[in-house]
Amino acid sequence: MNPLLAGLAGRCPHCGEGALFRGFLTVADHCEACGYDFSRADPGDGPAVFVMLIGGFIVAFAALFTEIAYRPPIWVHLAVFLPMTVGVCVGLLRPMKGVLLAAQFANQAAESRHED
Repeated sequence: MNPLLAGLAGRCPHCGEGALFRGFLTVADHCEACGYDFSRADPGDGPAVFVMLIGGFIVAFAALFTEIAYRPPIWVHLAVFLPMTVGVCVGLLRPMKGVLLAAQFANQAAESRHED
């Protein structure tokens, strides 16, 4: 299985079988199926940045389109687009974190080391 697709599905990028997460966003210590160690994997703030950019574009475009096409009152924007923002961001966060963890695996990324 493609490591990026496995990460998108929340599966181990090494074997595609075991779970990548043990909670909603908590990365498992190792794969239950193949034993691959996830302790080195750290996507940092990458998933949050991509989610904010992608989710922000989707919601801002939808709000702008709604405003231009229908001119609803402000309460409609608040009632529709605030929950939409939360839903889109929460919905994208776990898959994006899985993809970035899988990309680290696929590219054999590691922290840089400074040799003295």
